[in-house]
Amino acid sequence: MRITLVLFTVFFGQFPVDSSEAADKSVTEKFHQILDDHWEWHLRQQPVSASYLGDKRYNERWPDLSEKAFSRRHAYRQQLLERLRDIDRASLTEEDQINYRLFQRKIAMEVEGWPYRWRFVPLNQRGGIQTENETADALSFRTVKDYEDWIARLRTFDTYMNQTIAMMQQGIDHKIVHAHVVMKRVPAQIRRQIVDDPHKSLFYKPFRAISDSIDEKTATRLQTEAKAAIRDVVVPGFKRFEKFFNDSYLPACFEKVGVSQIPDGQNFYAYRARYYTTTELTPQQIHGIGLSEVKRIRSEMEKIMREVKFEGSFREFLEHLRTDPQFYYRNENDLFQAVQAVCKRVDPQLVKLFKKLPRMPYGVERIPASIAPDTTAAYYRGPAADGSRAGSYFFNLYKPEQRPKYTIEVLSLHEAVPGHHLQIALAMELEDLPAFRRFGGYTAFVEGWGLYSESLGADLGLYQDPYSRFGQLTYEMWRAIRLVVDTGMHSLGWSRQQAIDLFLENTAKSQLDIVNEVDRYIAWPGQALAYKIGELKIQELRQRAEKKLGNQFDIREFHEAVLNHGAVTLDVLEEQIDVWIDSRK
Repeated sequence: MRITLVLFTVFFGQFPVDSSEAADKSVTEKFHQILDDHWEWHLRQQPVSASYLGDKRYNERWPDLSEKAFSRRHAYRQQLLERLRDIDRASLTEEDQINYRLFQRKIAMEVEGWPYRWRFVPLNQRGGIQTENETADALSFRTVKDYEDWIARLRTFDTYMNQTIAMMQQGIDHKIVHAHVVMKRVPAQIRRQIVDDPHKSLFYKPFRAISDSIDEKTATRLQTEAKAAIRDVVVPGFKRFEKFFNDSYLPACFEKVGVSQIPDGQNFYAYRARYYTTTELTPQQIHGIGLSEVKRIRSEMEKIMREVKFEGSFREFLEHLRTDPQFYYRNENDLFQAVQAVCKRVDPQLVKLFKKLPRMPYGVERIPASIAPDTTAAYYRGPAADGSRAGSYFFNLYKPEQRPKYTIEVLSLHEAVPGHHLQIALAMELEDLPAFRRFGGYTAFVEGWGLYSESLGADLGLYQDPYSRFGQLTYEMWRAIRLVVDTGMHSLGWSRQQAIDLFLENTAKSQLDIVNEVDRYIAWPGQALAYKIGELKIQELRQRAEKKLGNQFDIREFHEAVLNHGAVTLDVLEEQIDVWIDSRK
């Protein structure tokens, strides 16, 4: 999607045009052209991302993972920074100066990350080419071309697979690989893709119930072609991948955890910390913040333990919450209905806290069974930009006996509303912003907002019993512990078991959830730092606004001020809220 801001100049009689205005217009148009060009380039380079947004122009393509393609992209970004240096920022409007800062940072961070060669690890246990069938779940299949595009992707899957293997071989050669403990989960995911009957392939799912708008003869042709592509291209590709992965890649993976093991790993992790938090905080500083938050939240949790008159130690209370059947549903359907019920309760209460709600709806879905054992409790997938697909809150129903009732409310607030769906859908509707801001964002803001949203439960009619309030603290503690264990494993030499033990000592999360979470941090260094750092900044800004505005403080207006510019870096957010506070005094 192209975002172009058109400037109009009005002429009165024969008055000459102000040369400075003409210059400003020229600079503005030049800057907007850079943004437009980059967005179109981005969609071409990331065709799967384009498909998720509902842009079908590249639906027949996979991304090019060749080393030449990566080098071209790096050269393009370097040239882009040169183009940006030619822009006179002072001539731009205030909003465009923010656009400039955010865009320049985005490209500069991508260029800075190039020497670390993290592209050599194109997948992990939570996703990659071995779960690429999930792309079809985000697509709309209505026309013959929709199906033919997917068949075209199936027919070129061997190139995609060969490039993936080549990247991973580079990782082996340069010792840029994941830890064995997380990658040993992948062979089972690969094995699921190797089928004798193409009809049973996860990639065949769109063809099992072809749209009624397509005649029977054409539907039969499409099904036949899809089966042939799966049989002749997709399955053989996964057989090659299985052999490479088991024989070559897995034995080369690190026995210990932590990205500090790769070449220049400490600097790489410090870079990732800055990238995800949008701050200059060092891993050591973040570790300290995490320890402080763990201590604070633990104190709040112990108050609730005393409130419910539990007789025993804190560790025994956590074990009680993990093991007592009263806190769990016995089957998947009851658990799923409970999740849906929470969302239905929250939706009509949102007007208490928000002046503007997104037009795009969301739905609650089950996490696919093929990945449920290896992924987290829940996640969110944004809507298509063209409105063809609603947002989706995915909940993990695997082993319901380990999904506690008292965390359903807090988890739903984070992943659905007022968390990810509300924030992301609203950002997509900000049509005056350039595309990279409407459809992109910064993890510290996005996940910081999700965590902040969890604190709003009482205002939305939730957390009515002490166990639900303990669930909210459990999830806040979870994000505080992330700061400690992520930095611990990747920078300070912690073991995986040390990370698991810290969780067990301070949260009532199940063993299954804890292990999956820790393994996620191992495979995704730095990402988990964004949540608590972002939430702390939003809470700090709210407290500042409440103190300075007193009786004039309006929570609905504050939330609008936070969300009205999309997901921005934390320094930009702070400046925007300070301006809003001054405007309300």
